[in-house]
Amino acid sequence: MLETYQAVLRANRIEWSGDAPPQLSSDQAVRVYVTFLDKIADSAPGNAQGARMAAALERLAANRTLPAEMDAAAWERDVRQDRPLPGRDE
Repeated sequence: MLETYQAVLRANRIEWSGDAPPQLSSDQAVRVYVTFLDKIADSAPGNAQGARMAAALERLAANRTLPAEMDAAAWERDVRQDRPLPGRDE
């Protein structure tokens, strides 16, 4: 049966909350599983980039570079380039 001990992880160190494993010496390496019981704030570098990208897109949307009364369907019909379908001569 696996033994469980409560601890707090600070940076790369484990601080035991209660009794530490009695057979553990300070220079002994021990394989452990760590389960986070508290929700950790998401501070990954990719999240900051995502937030910056969202802010940039909001600023672009606020610029209103396209006229508000533009008919998107009409624009698509004007721009779209139809190609002949294979096997059809029409």
